Amino acid sequence: MSHTDDPLAPKPVAEGSVLLEARGIRKSFGANEVLRGIDLDLRRGQVVVLIGPSGSGKTTVLRSLNGLETPDAGTVAVDGGPTIDFASGVTKGDRAALRDRSAMVFQHHNLFPHKTVLENVIEGPVRVQKVAKAQAVAEGIALLERVGLAEKQDAYPHELSGGQQQRVGIVRALALKPDLLLFDEPTSALDPELVGEVLKVIKELAEEGWTMVLVSHELAFARQAADIVLFMDHGAIIEQGHPSQIFTAPREERTKRFLDRILRPLD
Repeated sequence: MSHTDDPLAPKPVAEGSVLLEARGIRKSFGANEVLRGIDLDLRRGQVVVLIGPSGSGKTTVLRSLNGLETPDAGTVAVDGGPTIDFASGVTKGDRAALRDRSAMVFQHHNLFPHKTVLENVIEGPVRVQKVAKAQAVAEGIALLERVGLAEKQDAYPHELSGGQQQRVGIVRALALKPDLLLFDEPTSALDPELVGEVLKVIKELAEEGWTMVLVSHELAFARQAADIVLFMDHGAIIEQGHPSQIFTAPREERTKRFLDRILRPLD
């Protein structure tokens, strides 16, 4: 089934081709250096999970890739687009180039409270991408059906559970048909019993070949779904590798201490 026929299907691409390259990304807020030279290579169809303590810079990495944050230095190049050099200044066109290729799912879903579920989903395609409303509605309903929320299309956000709201947030991102999906701790604001329904949707997207970067504290999910795990601390990538290596035989002492504290808190 093609991407046009199935709005939940990732765009057909050459398997393993490079989608995004980030080099030397630096960002400071006043005297606080949040990112200290981040390098990231992301291949199409790859799932990368960023883990690490709070304040390590994980969310700032995501926001930099999406154009929501402007780094002080470094470059980002997205396949088929310009190389953006942050040290040289960033234009509105540069930010638009990043946002045209990616979509972000936030911690708190950020739905419009006065719009229905379906109206939230079609807002971006219709207003930003100028998709015909009839097409956006048809694709939006198909997306909601695929994540089990078709019957909620006329509901308002306050009528949904937290897990349902976050699934709508995921659908809203998918409706933009991005090359890259970015997730900023998508389950951190949910009650524990609702986490599974959101992770199930994300895992299915991974299995279907969507390219994703996630910030998450759900280490069991990262072990199952990630192709690469990056451990960050104090604005730097301390270690990266396949989940089987990171979680069973981390090379760096800082990684070991972090995982011990999370996985064996009472030892």
